Amino acid sequence: MHIALYQPEIPANTGNIIRLAANTGCQLHLIEPLGFDMDEKKLRRAGLDYHEHAQIKIHKNFTGLLTEVAGSRIFACSTKAKSHYSEQNYQDDDVFLFGPETRGLPEDIREDTEVESMIRIPMLAESRSLNLSNAVAVIVYEAWRQTGFSGAV
Repeated sequence: MHIALYQPEIPANTGNIIRLAANTGCQLHLIEPLGFDMDEKKLRRAGLDYHEHAQIKIHKNFTGLLTEVAGSRIFACSTKAKSHYSEQNYQDDDVFLFGPETRGLPEDIREDTEVESMIRIPMLAESRSLNLSNAVAVIVYEAWRQTGFSGAV
């Protein structure tokens, strides 16, 4: 599976997601511009020593991601989606695309023809959003569960 972060802003969130990717076998894609330097201390601290175990690719733009994952289904994860993440049937090569922490995925990305579906995590009506790294974990673990926890012990 693939986790794609579109213009992530907070290094600690990305560090946590690096750790998640390393522990689940997901490929992590970071789409520039990044709101931090990859050598930033907060990024390293959050990712602990998992950086060398994670598969990370950096793309100059969304088109670069599309080229890399051609043939895979892309799920845009957004609070603006109608469908819950738990209502989907996931496959091993699916891509979960998340937007920047302060503004989410822009409309042109959410509505791109390459996006298979938009999904959301249900929350109470008064809630705005979950922390990015928590949202990624919820969706990735559901997809990994559905695909049989491949490679897990």
